[in-house]
Order: sequence, then structure tokens, then C-alpha cells
Amino acid sequence: MRVAIAGAGAVGRSIAGELLENGHEVLLVDKNPSSISVERVPQAEWLLADACEITSLDEAALQRCNVVIAATGDDKVNLVVSLLAKTEYGVPRVVARVNNPKNEWLFNEAWGVDVAVSTPRLMSALVEEAVSVGDLVRLLRFSQGDANLVELTLPPDAALVGTRVGDVAWPTDTSLVTIIRGHRVLTPAKDDALEAGDELLFVAAQDREEQLEQLLSVSRTDTAG
Repeated sequence: MRVAIAGAGAVGRSIAGELLENGHEVLLVDKNPSSISVERVPQAEWLLADACEITSLDEAALQRCNVVIAATGDDKVNLVVSLLAKTEYGVPRVVARVNNPKNEWLFNEAWGVDVAVSTPRLMSALVEEAVSVGDLVRLLRFSQGDANLVELTLPPDAALVGTRVGDVAWPTDTSLVTIIRGHRVLTPAKDDALEAGDELLFVAAQDREEQLEQLLSVSRTDTAG
């Protein structure tokens, strides 16, 4: 997979390193000469250019990329890069970094963004995820389809404890994608029984989140009553 990353700062270089370790081709683009640190990520391709200019993106051969990541520290730049990548070059997947949470509402399909990653929101979500049991925590927003990656840790008294995955009447537009049980990561099968303390990860439409949380938080005492 070929990936172009706009922004060769600490964030962009870190992403590039991870992708290269996983066997992908990576191009780092930055207009600041001081950011062109080839020795830090020698396996990547480097381009000194303004990623907001069509001529630069032509030089980067963006049409050959499977993914474009807008990872600069400027939200305006990230939006422009995302829009150009999607509309001018038809890049299948565009991921954009959100620096200011107040701008998060802009990072959507209209601006060419498939996945928006807000570092402040993600950090707060991870804190919530670590301490919350029985509450739905939004980890990541997908622009297409208005869906989110959400997590809930199943409380010990949840009515669904012991219920098989295939027997649960999950809300429409939701999908249980992973069960984290202790140190194990499980791909859910219909015969798997849910256990107390399971971390359940769903991709769910935003308007179904409340319904999903209600389903998972119902306790045995509620059903008995």
C-alpha cells in the first residue's frame, strides 16, 4: 500500500515509521526545509513541497496513493490537503489530524475526510475507557456513514453476561467487531458468550449509540423487576 503523509513533524514521522515497519510505501511531504529529516526515517520517500498546491501533489503522484494522511499542525492545511486528495486525485482513503477540537465538525465527507483523528479527544476517550464500566466511550469518528468506533466494558451485573453473541438483538447499524478479554483479542462468533469485564468494541451509527448503551447497561435486577 502506498501512503502519502502531509506534514513531516513528529506526528508524521511517527506514523511513517509504523507504516514502514508494516511493509507499506510511504512518502513524507513538507514545505519546511527544517522538517526534511531524511536520516530520521531513511526508508521513506521525501518531498520538499507545499501539500496545498496542485503542482506539489502532481509531483507526489497522489493518484497512485491508496491513503493520504493530513498530519500537519494546522487544521486549515489538513482540510485543504484532504479535499484535494479526494476530489482532484480520487484517493480512496483520507485520514486527517484534528488539532483543535473546536474544528472537528469541519472534518467530514464534504471536505474529503474519511477518518478524523482528534488527539485531545482521543486522549480523553482513552482516559474514560480506562476508568469507565458500563458507559459507552467514543474512541474514533468515521466521516463516511456517520459512524463511530465506540467501546463499553460490560459490568458484572449486566443482563447480557452469559448471553451468546448470536442471541443478542443488537440495534440496527451497529456491529460488534472485537471483544477484549483480559490479554486476549477475540473476533466475535455467534456462539461466544459475553463475560463480565469484557471490553466490547463496536462500529455504530451515531444515532444508535444511546440505544446500544441502554442495551448493554441493563442490569439483571432491572430485568428481574
